[in-house]
Amino acid sequence: MSKKTPLVSVVIPYFKKRKYIKKTLNSVIKQKYKNIEVIIVYDDTDLKDLNYIKSQLSKFKKKKIVINSKNVGAGFSRNRGIKVSRGKYLAFIDADDTWKKKKLLFQINFMIKNNFLATHTDYEIISNKKKFFRQSKDYNTFKQLIRSCDIGLSTVVLHKKILKNLNFPNIKTKEDYVLWLNILKKGYKFKSIKKSFTVWKETKNSLSSNPIQKLKDGYLVYNKYMKFNIIKSFYCLIRLSFNFVLKKYFIH
Repeated sequence: MSKKTPLVSVVIPYFKKRKYIKKTLNSVIKQKYKNIEVIIVYDDTDLKDLNYIKSQLSKFKKKKIVINSKNVGAGFSRNRGIKVSRGKYLAFIDADDTWKKKKLLFQINFMIKNNFLATHTDYEIISNKKKFFRQSKDYNTFKQLIRSCDIGLSTVVLHKKILKNLNFPNIKTKEDYVLWLNILKKGYKFKSIKKSFTVWKETKNSLSSNPIQKLKDGYLVYNKYMKFNIIKSFYCLIRLSFNFVLKKYFIH
């Protein structure tokens, strides 16, 4: 890679993750790829963690903090982060995940060399002190992703131009899934990188660990956002849920 590397904007929504955010930010600042800006979107009306977040951000040369006037959720918070970003590329990481040191260096270099606009990688899941691995795969068509989604949000890097007229929807979970589907609908492809650079920690009481919420939002993905009829929406939801259970309990 040449000395003039493109700026990467790292967008992090924050809501009551004080226990984890320091480790997350440390994994970002230790990246071998140095031309980054970090954007934290503070999505909590309780401001007691704000000074702590600012102190953790002080170690970065390029940083922004956006403070929401009300809790709007992770999806809309990422939209606000994207709006103020200056990077040619966008990377996402949640406030309780971590990256390995070569994550951005390898991924950005790979994208530039091969002219890819959307990539994701393998990742690791830490759940109840057990470690599981999730393998990424290429998604070349919308129909492929409708069946099952193996795109870990904190592994994703996008060229900013593909998000023109696209954003995360107002949904409690699976907001990232809706965006990935809309990216594919526009004719872009997701290229997988068969290396694990991200560790996702499964935490209790999070929305993503609530099966009822995930089922409700899964139905909304298909019925509200993809405009499928009721029968097709339930069919797709059942198939998605079956694949999720298969991966969670039988495929490690």
